[in-house]
Amino acid sequence: MELNADETTARTINPRKADVGGKPFILIICGSLVYYHCACRNSSLVSLVSDVFIVLLCSLAILGLLFRQMNISVPVDPLEWQISQDAANSVFACLANTIGAAESVLRVAATGHDKRLFFKVVVTLYVLSALGRIASGVTIAYAGLCFLCLYMLAENLQLISSRNPRRRDCTNTVQDD
Repeated sequence: MELNADETTARTINPRKADVGGKPFILIICGSLVYYHCACRNSSLVSLVSDVFIVLLCSLAILGLLFRQMNISVPVDPLEWQISQDAANSVFACLANTIGAAESVLRVAATGHDKRLFFKVVVTLYVLSALGRIASGVTIAYAGLCFLCLYMLAENLQLISSRNPRRRDCTNTVQDD
């Protein structure tokens, strides 16, 4: 049985639909753990970071001792990890640009030159204030993370289309005469 061109294109699988991606699931798991630690156990975020740091250090120490005992060479020694100067500069440049952009937007909103931006900031702050009275900040952050993960999952499954449709890769060849 032979298939014509229309039937073969209908049977091809879109790689974006087949690969859902693990980012939403990883984010929801990490967010659930943070929510449990901060909201249910009534611990601070600093306590969470220190707990994670202690667990990672203990795990690395135990793995290092185990590998040394079994005479297994570690391909990368964690004690020799270094970050390059370019990587450090790019991380801090990105951080500085983000903080600078937020500061400039808030400065424009505070001066009142852009009335629409001013009212958006006022409404957003009012809504956040009302939400803060209803639930704790950790609960709101966790709910926001859940909505973000659902959005990412729906976008990966192409249930919703993004605002900027992605261009398909097409090969335009120039023929020389």
